[in-house]
Amino acid sequence: MCGRFELKTKFDKLPKVLKQDYPNGLDSKYETQNLIRPNDPVLVIKNEGRIKTTFMTWGFISPWAKDPFDEKKPRPFNARSETVEEKILFSGSWKHKRCLIPASGFFEKKYLVRKANYETFWLGGIWSKWASPDGAELESCCVLTTEPNELVKPLHHRMPVIVPNGYEEQWTEQVKDADELKGLFPIMMSWKPDGWLVEDLKNKKADQMSLF
Repeated sequence: MCGRFELKTKFDKLPKVLKQDYPNGLDSKYETQNLIRPNDPVLVIKNEGRIKTTFMTWGFISPWAKDPFDEKKPRPFNARSETVEEKILFSGSWKHKRCLIPASGFFEKKYLVRKANYETFWLGGIWSKWASPDGAELESCCVLTTEPNELVKPLHHRMPVIVPNGYEEQWTEQVKDADELKGLFPIMMSWKPDGWLVEDLKNKKADQMSLF
C-alpha cells in the first residue's frame, strides 16, 4: 500500500525527464514536500504524444463521474497491479493513461522506505481525465501496488510499484496493444531491495509524527 510519500529532492536534482516540458514557473515555485497525502496535488509525468510534466490530484476520479467533488464517492489512491486491466474503473487508464510520480521515500506505519543514497525514484501509476459539459478538465491519478518484497514485507502486505529509471518512455506510452501491456508486468514486479533501506521514524519529534 502507498498512502503517504515524500518528495524532498531539490529542483536541480530532479530526474531530467521531469524538466523536458514542465508548467511555467515550476522551476521558481517548486518546493520540496515532507509529506504528501491522498487528495494532495502531485507532480506527474504523462504521455499524450510526448512526455510532459504536470500536476494531478492524488485520488482517482472516474472520467464519467457526475460530480468529481462529491466527497461521498470514493477516490482510490491505490490500485492493485494484478487486477488493474480487469477493473472497469481502471482498465482504460491502464491501456492508455499510465503515469510516473516522483518520490524520495514512502511511508509505512512509522517507517520511511527510501533509497540509501536518497535518489529520487518513480512510483508507477495510472491517471484519468474528467471533463465537465462546459469543457473544464480535472486530472487525477493513483499509485499501483504489488506484492511486497523482502524489505517491505515486515511492514505491510502491499507495496507501491517502483518503475526503474530508463523505462519512462515505455511506461507512459499512450497506445499499447495487449502484448505490449503484458510486457509491463515484469517491470512492476522487478523492484529489488538492493540499495534501499527502512528508516525508523519512531524517535522523531512528536509534532512530526502527528502528521501521520
